[in-house]
Amino acid sequence: MTAGAGEEERRARAALTRVVEPGDEHAGRWLRRLGPVELLARLTAPTPGEGALPGAGEQRIEGYRMRAAAARPERDLERVAELGGRFLCPGDPEWPGQLDDLGDARPVGLWVRGGPDLRIWALRSVAVVGARACTPYGVHVSGSLASGLAERGWVVVSGAAYGVDAAAHRGALSAAGATVAVLACGVDAVYPRGHAELLRRVVEQGLVIAELPPGAHPTRSRFVLRNRVIAALSRGTVVVEAEYRSGSLATARAAERLGRFTMGVPGPVTSGLSAGVHELLRTGAVLVTDADEVVELVGHIGDLAPARRGPVLPRDLLGHGCARVLEALPANGSLDGRNVAARAGTTPDDALARLYELHSLGFVERRGDRWQLAAAATTGSNARRGGA
Repeated sequence: MTAGAGEEERRARAALTRVVEPGDEHAGRWLRRLGPVELLARLTAPTPGEGALPGAGEQRIEGYRMRAAAARPERDLERVAELGGRFLCPGDPEWPGQLDDLGDARPVGLWVRGGPDLRIWALRSVAVVGARACTPYGVHVSGSLASGLAERGWVVVSGAAYGVDAAAHRGALSAAGATVAVLACGVDAVYPRGHAELLRRVVEQGLVIAELPPGAHPTRSRFVLRNRVIAALSRGTVVVEAEYRSGSLATARAAERLGRFTMGVPGPVTSGLSAGVHELLRTGAVLVTDADEVVELVGHIGDLAPARRGPVLPRDLLGHGCARVLEALPANGSLDGRNVAARAGTTPDDALARLYELHSLGFVERRGDRWQLAAAATTGSNARRGGA
């Protein structure tokens, strides 16, 4: 695992979250070419150098400079620490690698509240999104989908808005499962106001994340741009109800562009709130009706294998991938995720996803960033290795 961003880079990125709007590709190109420390230095220099930031007009650059001059990253970092949160930068061990697929529109950094490891959770996550003004059908379906996914060990990602988003978070929470709320404002802001209790529960049981710094308020454009993070973070996106012009469809289209699974739940043909979903299904999304069908699409081979009678051995789990990862662990001792991946002949992200699945089933134990066999796996793994 990498050591993560240094303090100077962390401070610069924290400051830039006050300067740069989410998804700003001009700033993304400058970050890629110059790095955050140099970019912030050019934005806060007494006089802008000639051609220092190519590709943007003078008025736009002046706006960046005004915001950079007012940024107080130490104050924002102290505020998130007071909330029990943290600020993640690209390259940190907890940074979800999936977000790098956004290219120059990748978040500058992420403000996070909640205890779990975002990178681990994102490896096994599904977005459930839909209309704010949804019908009782939409509430029921999204809640059932989310609780079913949570019961199967999947993380439910949504945007904490009224309607389908809220029902999805509540469904996951009701199953004592994992859920991530991606906000279009600061992680200390309660928006919408009616979701104060819901957001408190998500922080306690899951994660609340945002690109914007503490105290930032939502705007219409920020809601739209937030959707790309929901799509990139998850292995697939399910749209429950949506009109033709809906932010939920923007999330699905972003997922499609990123090569993620795109799914839709059908509704009555007489309902305008299902018209957008039906259009999505006509143009290539997969029709799903319950959590099993979602997991069948986004999960590994064997996720829907029939329940077995008698003891379940590690070789029975999720096809050869999990068995291979399990066999990579030594009979005694532990390994970090990268060494497990090397021994199993797979990628670190794939190894971590499978380790997390095995952990949820009680076959491996996690101690910090290291993994070891649990007692339940000993018999099956020894049998596969030819042991007693």
